[in-house]
Amino acid sequence: MAPSGSRSIKRSCKRVLHWIPVLFISLIVAWSYYAYVVQLCIASIENVGEKIVYLLAYHFFFIMFVWAYWQTIYTKPMHPLKEFHLSYSDKELLERVDRGESQQEILRRIVKDLPVYTRTMSGAIRFCDRCILVKPDRCHHCSVCDKCILKMDHHCPWVNNCVGFSNYKFFMLFLAYSLLYCLFITATDLQYFIKFWMSGLPDTQAKFHIMFLFFAASMFSVSLAALFAYHCWLVCKNRSTLEAVRAPAFCHGPDKNGFSLGISKNFRQVFGDEKKFWPVPVFSSLGDGCAFPTCLVNNQDPEQPSTPPSQSPPNKSSGGEAHQFPAKPLRESQSRLVHSGESFRESDGPEDRERTGTPNPAMTLENEV
Repeated sequence: MAPSGSRSIKRSCKRVLHWIPVLFISLIVAWSYYAYVVQLCIASIENVGEKIVYLLAYHFFFIMFVWAYWQTIYTKPMHPLKEFHLSYSDKELLERVDRGESQQEILRRIVKDLPVYTRTMSGAIRFCDRCILVKPDRCHHCSVCDKCILKMDHHCPWVNNCVGFSNYKFFMLFLAYSLLYCLFITATDLQYFIKFWMSGLPDTQAKFHIMFLFFAASMFSVSLAALFAYHCWLVCKNRSTLEAVRAPAFCHGPDKNGFSLGISKNFRQVFGDEKKFWPVPVFSSLGDGCAFPTCLVNNQDPEQPSTPPSQSPPNKSSGGEAHQFPAKPLRESQSRLVHSGESFRESDGPEDRERTGTPNPAMTLENEV
């Protein structure tokens, strides 16, 4: 009982420690609200019109920043669908055989009906020993969460959460609104910072808050601008942080641009087709997190069965039904997406409006006979 109890205490302590960065950010934001609203706008600004404009603009950036931050923290990462988990019989069979080619033969049989095109650097099927599943493309195991995360980007201590397919849009908006929040504070606080610094205003309690607020906001602006610019580059290239460090490997070898479909389509994969949802922290990303179109339609895995070109996609079901995984890899849909951009069209038509803006929108996946 003692070892079990000590492990439980350690896990509890780790959970508490993981929330310290989030608590730190929350305290900084709470203090900045007091310093800007009370000490700057109410106590220091005398012009009523300027005060009202500053307060309205500040609260807009503050609300959007807090909303995006909340969504990034509390949106649970998505895990692979049950189709990627090994059945009980396959699990037993895999445990009986020796590691190496025998296991790879079993895994190749399992992935035959799954849209899995990436491999390890040695060309083996990507398999997670801890979760006992075949890893979907762009899925990685997080050592902190101890789970496989779909389209994992990184585990962020500042949000105490894994950033992946389910919340990457929220993370991007969090960076964007936090940067705008800091830049707005820096720009509007500058003249009063100079006045206090040059002793143009009386030495009151507001002096410390206004001067330190300017330093904090300007320093955070620099770091946030660099991080936001880097992730904008990743979105344009359709890469995750892990894929930028190590390029995903396909059957023909590593290819850092394997999932890139062009800037517009890459952007819409994260933010969706409906423009009105782009700046709002609601889920509108395209896809299911398990299957991704690639630009490598001519270099697909020869082990995957081909799709007759005469097949046409079925109509999308309505009513928010659970996603039914296709029986075969999405070879034809990938090819059409690359050449004609049907699933990521440049204009927003009626079908786009129906597909996005829902609680959990997804790309239309084709069922193969």
